[in-house]
Amino acid sequence: MTAAAAETRSESPDETPAGSRGEGRPRRGGRWIEHWDPEDEGFWRESGERVARRNLVFSVLSEHIGFSIWSLWSVMVLFMGPEYGIDPASKFFLVAMPTVVGAVLRVPYTFAVARFGGRNWTVISAAMLLVPTAAAVVMEPGTSYTTFMLVAALAGVGGGNFASSMTNINSFYPLRKKGWALGMNAGGGNIGVPVIQLLGLLVIGTAGAAHPRIVLAVYVPLIVVAAVCAALFMDNLAPVTNDTGAALDAAREPHTWVMSLLYIGTFGSFIGYSFAFGLVLQNQFARTPLQAASLTFIGPLLGSLIRPVGGRLADRFGGARITLGNFGAMGLATGVVIYASAERSLPVFLVGFIALFVLTGLGNGSTYKMIPGIFQAQALRRGLAGEEAAAYGRRLSGAAMGLIGAVGALGGLAINLAFRQSFLVAGSGTPAFVSFLGCYVVCGAVTWTVYLRPAARARRTAEAAEAEPADEGRRPVYAEV
Repeated sequence: MTAAAAETRSESPDETPAGSRGEGRPRRGGRWIEHWDPEDEGFWRESGERVARRNLVFSVLSEHIGFSIWSLWSVMVLFMGPEYGIDPASKFFLVAMPTVVGAVLRVPYTFAVARFGGRNWTVISAAMLLVPTAAAVVMEPGTSYTTFMLVAALAGVGGGNFASSMTNINSFYPLRKKGWALGMNAGGGNIGVPVIQLLGLLVIGTAGAAHPRIVLAVYVPLIVVAAVCAALFMDNLAPVTNDTGAALDAAREPHTWVMSLLYIGTFGSFIGYSFAFGLVLQNQFARTPLQAASLTFIGPLLGSLIRPVGGRLADRFGGARITLGNFGAMGLATGVVIYASAERSLPVFLVGFIALFVLTGLGNGSTYKMIPGIFQAQALRRGLAGEEAAAYGRRLSGAAMGLIGAVGALGGLAINLAFRQSFLVAGSGTPAFVSFLGCYVVCGAVTWTVYLRPAARARRTAEAAEAEPADEGRRPVYAEV
């Protein structure tokens, strides 16, 4: 069966030749692709790559807007002057609300792809972004803090989009290209953070801090466009079926929780710093809302743009190597930030903090590349080969991504709470940065111990060799993590 035929049938569901329905699966109508085998190089070259790229483009669009809405309140708090009556510690707690809700939603969003189809769920999840956007019209002095907390929590649906989008794109691409594809998907989504911050800067700089609703007015039509484009141009993959057993298997796998820790260090840092950067500048360096907004977008923008580079480097050199080096560099950058924070040196602080953003982006790409490689290696250790091994890897890596993404996002919550406590106790972010440095040291040590120390590498090599079928003329592709 050719990829071209698969694509044609996705467009014309009534024209399904007999014998082409994998395992007797009935046609479900709509844009469903019945056969998908990206590891088959002929299939991939013929038209599989074209279909995957099309889905990637519109997945990025939807996820991009989802990230913007998820980080909406990191912008809204910059509009909150003294007339709102909300102190700095309460603002840190306010921007933490979407983080925790988004983290929790990532688990069900992961399995929604298999339940409803990647294209169908993208349409639904994009349309749901209208709810927190419309609810944010409460932005005006006199609104109760409780109301702000509830409305900010609604923005968490934007954080859930990441998990479903990554799970969906993971199924479209072959293992050899997952680092690049997942990096592009996540990086394009992450750029939603600096984009909405730039929009906030534009509004504050032109209309003034009294007009936050202009930001909302811009995003409502964009959300509609994303939902319509997903409906028109994306596809569902029929071979991706709902498998609650995969979630249980992934939860029992120690590597899922090891990678969750590493992802806290990379993505948790990225999203936590993105939400808190403007408030840190206002409270530690006495920047005005306009001055803070003019700086906050730089770090998230660079961190988003470089995420695909992290994935590409991981494809070439191995995700674990890139991740270890990245945590070492993050420790050094944090040391610069601690010095600048203690000395109240804004230029040095900005250099160190922006370097941290860049490194979190690189680490995001390399850690996510490690996930499918780990479970591909697990398949080989079980004696599987070929498409059977690839299917096993896709099944568990897709399930694990939801859990890892959820735990990693909670790192953003921890960062905002650490800043809140640090400013309450010390009136500075310095103690918080010291705790972050300790976290990066632990993450680097774990990466080395589990994936890179000589004994671990020798064991993995031996296990992969034992898993090679005796009658096969060549060793199966082994994805080094």
